[in-house]
Amino acid sequence: MTRIWRETGFVENDPWVVETEEVKATESQKALLPLDELIEKAEASNDVGLGVVIRPADDVRRLEPYLYRLEIVAVDFPAFNDGRAFSHASLLRERLAYKNELRAVGDVLIDQIPLMLRVGIDSFSVKNATALKRLEEGRLPGIPVHYQPTARHAEKSGGYSWRRRTVPA
Repeated sequence: MTRIWRETGFVENDPWVVETEEVKATESQKALLPLDELIEKAEASNDVGLGVVIRPADDVRRLEPYLYRLEIVAVDFPAFNDGRAFSHASLLRERLAYKNELRAVGDVLIDQIPLMLRVGIDSFSVKNATALKRLEEGRLPGIPVHYQPTARHAEKSGGYSWRRRTVPA
């Protein structure tokens, strides 16, 4: 079972679906299109409110001309050890100034969610049983001190000029 989670809790009746051979969007749902299909659809129409799923090998910069037409961008984490979606999310938020929903899909694990939040991901398609249980219990792990820049605001923590402390949302 897959559920959508945000920092405010679980989302009911989310319309977005990553289509696969087994799963297709129904009439009441919206498909998250692969990058090439999204670009093809955007070039052929003036549609807005579109959704796209970015795979690890995709060049997220190709989305730039269409960002204002997107309601959601999903970044795919196909395996726990493939972190390219972290780079995609950071690029979308910091360099391309994407402001709408940014969702993690794929292998979303509980210990990675705080890191995903830090790069600007704001919703999560969670199917991992442990992650679902911990989120239901409100047990999200924290990362209080960090060194790298982030899409989220952080305060200096003292001691070292580059160390930052996470500010609760």
